[in-house]
Amino acid sequence: MLTACDSGAAATPRITPGTTAAPRELNLIAKDYTFVPAIVDLVPGETVVLHFVNGGEVIHEAVFGGAATQAAWETAEAGAAGAPPGPTPVVSAPAPVAGLRVVASSGQRTDARWTVPVDGPAIRDFVVACHIPGHFAQGMVVPVRWVGADGRPLDALPSSAAPAS
Repeated sequence: MLTACDSGAAATPRITPGTTAAPRELNLIAKDYTFVPAIVDLVPGETVVLHFVNGGEVIHEAVFGGAATQAAWETAEAGAAGAPPGPTPVVSAPAPVAGLRVVASSGQRTDARWTVPVDGPAIRDFVVACHIPGHFAQGMVVPVRWVGADGRPLDALPSSAAPAS
């Protein structure tokens, strides 16, 4: 007999923030033109080992950062639009706004060790996006949810830092 509460689905485990000595493993899968999971949970200041897997048919990237970072990579990648067939040209963004960027070809996994910015929750519009020409325009972006060491979501800005109304 089935009961209404028996969904068979396991609850999402609480995040244990990564440290330099024991980074948290973070899996992110790119597909054509989306990411899995649909929301990326990060703890400010934690260290993660990102496993970026491209399950799509074309090259993808994952750029972690705020609005300035995303705009810098969108501009950098726009210069590669219409490049001849073959490997995607090498592009870069200015160091102050570069954020974290990983790239993977179809079927490839790229790993990166990264310390999440402590001030991440205060960075405007912090997301994960792909800026390979046309991908961002097709909605290849997912939000970041900031969580505390207890696994509970944090507010985007502390109440003391919120703008006055």
